[in-house]
Order: sequence, then C-alpha cells, then structure tokens
Amino acid sequence: MQAGTSSRPPFGGHEKFVFRQGWLKKGLDAALEDPSVFVQQDAFVRLGVGKNMAASIRYWGLATCLLEDYAGDKGNMRLVRPTKLGQALLGPQGWDPYLEDTGSLWLIHWQLATNTGRGLVWHLTFSRYFDVEFSKTRLIEFLERQFEHLGIQTTRAMIEREVEVFLRTYTPAQSRKGANLEETLDCPLVDLNLLKLSDEMYRFDIGAKPSLPAAVFGYALSEYLHTKVTSRRTVTVDECVYQPGSPGQIFKLDENSVMAYLETLETLTNGNLQLQETAGLRQVYIREISEEAGWKLLRGYYG
Repeated sequence: MQAGTSSRPPFGGHEKFVFRQGWLKKGLDAALEDPSVFVQQDAFVRLGVGKNMAASIRYWGLATCLLEDYAGDKGNMRLVRPTKLGQALLGPQGWDPYLEDTGSLWLIHWQLATNTGRGLVWHLTFSRYFDVEFSKTRLIEFLERQFEHLGIQTTRAMIEREVEVFLRTYTPAQSRKGANLEETLDCPLVDLNLLKLSDEMYRFDIGAKPSLPAAVFGYALSEYLHTKVTSRRTVTVDECVYQPGSPGQIFKLDENSVMAYLETLETLTNGNLQLQETAGLRQVYIREISEEAGWKLLRGYYG
C-alpha cells in the first residue's frame, strides 16, 4: 500500500478475537469442503464456534494468507480457498496441520506481519516502529501518524481496538491486567516470545531466535528479495536487518543473528546465496532470485 492511497483495510474483521489453537486448520478444512461456508447462515454451526468467532476465523485465515478470496462462477468474492502455502502447511497431507512445530508459527507470523491489508497494524508495527520499548498509547499515536501518511481515514477508537488485538496476539493473558474470560485463551503466536509486557510497557525481544529455523528465515528472505531486488544481484546485510519489511525487522533479529542465518543459507542453498565482504561492506550475492527458492527450503525443512 503506497503513501497517499485512500484504500481502507478491513479493520475489525477479527471481531476483537485473536486466533486460537486450531482455528486456522478449522477454517481451511471448512473452505476445502465448501468455499461458500463463511457466507452460509449456519457457518458457525459447521465450524462449532460462536457466530462472531466464525467471522473471525475467516478473517484470520485471510490475514495470515493461508486462505484467499476468489470469485466463483457467479462473481461472489466472498468465496474462499486455501492458498498454496495454506494447502501445503495445513491441508490433508500438510506439513504441519496442527502447528506442532514452532517453525510453522514463525512462518505464520511472517505471513501476517507482511500482509499490508488485513495485517496492516501488524506490518507497520513490526516494520516501521523502531522503539524497542513502548506503551499502548505511544503505539496508537504512531499508527495514527502512519494512517494519515497513507491517506487512511479511521477513528482513534478503531485504532485502539486494532492495537488491543495486536498486543494480545503476542502477549499471554496472565501478563495482562483485567483480561476477561474471552481473552484468556492465548494466540499460538504468544509462544514466539516476540513481545514482553511489564508494568504496562511492552518491549520487543530483539536478538537471536533459537526456535526460528534457518529454512523459514530463508523462505522469508527469498520473499523479501523477490520484491526488492529486480535488476541487481546483491543486497547489503544491513538491508536484510534494518529495512522495513525485512526478515530482520519482522523477526526482530540483531545483526549477528542475521549473519548466522545467512552463513547457514549458503550451505542450504548450495551457494545460490553467498556472503561477500568488499572494502568493509557486507553483501549478499544472489545467483538466482525466484519464488521457488523459498519453497525448496520449506520442503527440505518439513521433508
């Protein structure tokens, strides 16, 4: 989404719920069985959840890019189907249908935080908010400025609701004062420990991420480079760490951690990606940039 556009993301579609364990799989299975499931009156009955939760499941499936809208024969854009990644990860023969591998949670976090539509608040906060420690109010004020810059008109109350859901995506209920009964079931992404809450202040955990597999980092890097690098064959290490939308920012890694991943990827990609240092400038040389490179890493990881 470019600055100056007035296209408004579908705020509030999550119905103020974070996604829960099993929701993404439940939504994908339902969409496979009936692409129109979410426009049916009995969608919540089929999914075995409350009415608002059914709408939330649809939202999160789309926000994590595991589901996608499509037009059917009658041009109904409310139909949904699994994306290539959704099918590969959660489908009937999926790599990790019940998200038992923490690497899958990192993959879903990447999908959500790089989605500039339904995941816009997640994207802006991870990509462009550079304070390590912040209060809820400061984050709200930052997003107000970002939305104004992007030409997105909304209310402060709506931003406050989005921020509340964003924070609950990554912080456990037990750390939040006054969490009500509906908020006591944590989002699976809490397990990534990306955000810490103490005395009403939030803090990004920046540094090494032992549970983030090199293959998932490599998939993310491949996607990032595919959008950033067209005519050139090199990218600086700093770009991979500090640029908005880079794996370094989305995963909140430090320089040393990114360097370690890049060294590992030299081997995993059979030299398709190489670290180079010239006159003190550290660069990554990419022999070939393609979407398939990232998929090859994931297939090798899940094997």
